[in-house]
Amino acid sequence: MRCDYACGTADHGIARRQFLGGLAAGSAAGIVGGLGTLAQPAAAKELATSQKRVLLFFMSGGLSQLESWDPKPKTDTGGPFRAIPTSVPGTHISELLPLTAQQMHHLAIVRSVNTKENEHSKGRFMMECGRRQMAGAKYPHIGAVAAKALAPENATLPGHIHITPGGSGGRSDNAAYLGPKYASIILGNGKPPQNSARAAELTVDADSRRNAFRRQLNNRFTARRKTAETDVYTYNYEQAQQLMRQGEVFDVSKEPAADHERYGKHAFGKHCLLARRLLENGITFVQVSHSNYDTHNENFNFHLEQVSEFDRSFSAIVNDLAVRGMLESTLIVVMSEFGRTPRINARYGRDHWGKAWSVVLGGGRIHPGAVYGATNKNGTAVSDKEVDHGELFHTYLQAVGLDSTQSFHVGGREMPMADPAVSAIDELLV
Repeated sequence: MRCDYACGTADHGIARRQFLGGLAAGSAAGIVGGLGTLAQPAAAKELATSQKRVLLFFMSGGLSQLESWDPKPKTDTGGPFRAIPTSVPGTHISELLPLTAQQMHHLAIVRSVNTKENEHSKGRFMMECGRRQMAGAKYPHIGAVAAKALAPENATLPGHIHITPGGSGGRSDNAAYLGPKYASIILGNGKPPQNSARAAELTVDADSRRNAFRRQLNNRFTARRKTAETDVYTYNYEQAQQLMRQGEVFDVSKEPAADHERYGKHAFGKHCLLARRLLENGITFVQVSHSNYDTHNENFNFHLEQVSEFDRSFSAIVNDLAVRGMLESTLIVVMSEFGRTPRINARYGRDHWGKAWSVVLGGGRIHPGAVYGATNKNGTAVSDKEVDHGELFHTYLQAVGLDSTQSFHVGGREMPMADPAVSAIDELLV
């Protein structure tokens, strides 16, 4: 959908680098000989039911909490949509989410988020990194943290993937001090990352001999001048070799036609089906973007279309993860950079609102069916159990079994995994 109703900022762009080259220096484990152990089917099957994973949905632009998780019908701010009952007695959500309403016994709603931030890029940074954006300081994306802390050290596939329209396999720079090994790869077309297929004119034998020669040179160089930078290059070349052998993992066309129909044949449906496929094949962190919710104009018409599209695909993947026994090991998060104003503006839109909005969680250690916090009658302020981005970040990590009060050891320094000034929301965890 063309974004001609938004505020006009360019805060949703992602800096990209090619996965098979152009990698900056950073910390990584030195791997020269290969990464083959987890490529075996038995290991992959075990990962599908035991490895901790995170599935994050980012509702780019700022999803309206009033048209989704915290409706206020028949109030001066409520808008035209009703609240409907869900599979959790007493819990209601917007009528735009009828299929998700049937899955709410797997999910929890946090209705009391106050980040005090109404600017796109700052709000997004806070929600994805758990800290406020500060000059001269970089913090890793939650996907980089998850890949570093949860992915097997000898994993053969990347541990941090973002799925967004137009993504073609480039690598971002969102891992900060954790190093490029944990930065996200950007996918979007339901196919393997670009440059990950062997050139047609290159025979298998020639390719094998070429890589054997490269490894020989790497080993010789590493014996004399090993550095963090050489480790990064070596690791990524070896991982690329494994990725080339497992390209079908990224091919969503391999999924049954009935699942394509059930998820929806639009781009978001395909992206959710790809996300399920990646999680089942051992990817630690997958983020799926849905855009654009920056509805300064015609908020209700756009939410009617977009939330309905989200509802079909999201409810399908929640149900599938539950049926396949993956929900206990997979954290689901639905977030935005902020919510929308309770006040409806002169253009029938809602503006940016970071003071009182909602996030949805599920799976892992999250208490299913919980509703945490509340806003007042017309949604203008938090009235109970206010939380912010830092507390949510701790909660995400603890929901997948991590001790969020611990630190990473980077270059001889201890770097806290999450903001040490706050802690997790214990009432949401079981």
